[in-house]
Amino acid sequence: MMAINRYRLNSLIRKGNRSAKLVNRLLGQIDKLLGSILLGNTLVNVAAAAIANIIILRLFGQNDLAILLGTLTLTFVIVVFSEIMPKIIAASHPERIAMPASYVLTPLITLFHPVVTVATALVKSMLWLLRIKIETDQSKQKMSLEELRGLVLDAEHFLPRKHQKMLLNLVDLERITVNDVMIPRNQIEALDINATPDELRQQIITSHHTLLPVYADTPGNIIGILHLKRVPALLQDTTLDPEHLRETLYEPYFIPSDTPLLRQLQNFQERQARLGLVVDEYGELLGLVTLENILEEIVGEFTTQSPTQTGKFLRQDDGSFLLEGGSSLRELNRKLGLHLPLESGAKTLNGLILEHLEDIPEAGTSLKIADYPIEIIQIQDRSVKVARIFPAQANSKS
Repeated sequence: MMAINRYRLNSLIRKGNRSAKLVNRLLGQIDKLLGSILLGNTLVNVAAAAIANIIILRLFGQNDLAILLGTLTLTFVIVVFSEIMPKIIAASHPERIAMPASYVLTPLITLFHPVVTVATALVKSMLWLLRIKIETDQSKQKMSLEELRGLVLDAEHFLPRKHQKMLLNLVDLERITVNDVMIPRNQIEALDINATPDELRQQIITSHHTLLPVYADTPGNIIGILHLKRVPALLQDTTLDPEHLRETLYEPYFIPSDTPLLRQLQNFQERQARLGLVVDEYGELLGLVTLENILEEIVGEFTTQSPTQTGKFLRQDDGSFLLEGGSSLRELNRKLGLHLPLESGAKTLNGLILEHLEDIPEAGTSLKIADYPIEIIQIQDRSVKVARIFPAQANSKS
């Protein structure tokens, strides 16, 4: 009864299984269930000892050796055939034992109710005096995220590896914030509304994105979001009018940097939006997050291009990777199969290196982080522009 799989039990209940409903009802009154089982078990053991003692006395009289041997034999029989073997069988096949047993335990609980009620009241009183809280209905116990994660990990034999990874990623959405997956501010492609019409036209034509933030004067002063589907009509004019362009902008959607990804996924759905601008507690622009960024955390990359051949990740002949310093650590771990630490607070490769060295490194500096040898290739504006990382497995082979 205690070892039965609660999730399997709930599934059977939803299918209308009568035995499962009975088992669940018994588990809902765990104090009475345990009290009745222990009372019945104790009665049987005591009765067996008393009957064995009577038989020995009638056969051998007051023979101390016979009483000793009889006691030892009875103890061995009870331990093996009444305790160990039944419990091992029941623990190995809880569902097959619990279902039929529920029909026996239900009337026993009714039969032993007076005695069990008194005993339970005494136990609860003593526990109350000891300030020990008890939960009689096990079905009301809540499962933590770590327990849910462990449950998914334990299901590796029943789920395809890809599906298991998706479920784990979905569980992790609650503890990952938009700050962990956003595109940093210095990597955002945006339009300056005060640029010349020719510059605006050229940037719009060559853009690879459907949605573009538009700013005035400084990149942090976002005044709206431009959807390129509204641009073709404007481009038909000989000169692109910035005022007409301003009229086509959508209102920008700002997101606090500590918003959990799962909450933000729901916000995108409710607002029917696909892009948000991440700001800190002072309203300063930190970066940009899209619906695609969040979905990639669940299902992986959408692009068909190999991640090792993109601009950010260039695989070398020796097995190393040339990486941009602004690359997200989560992105590197996901795309390249690395295990760079995420607990330190650093979000990018540059941040991880600076945090490790506690100084601005020079080009040619080498270091090791989490068993990954890293070489600084290029420094620009007091940050790591390009670095080379050697996967741990490649390093161990050499």
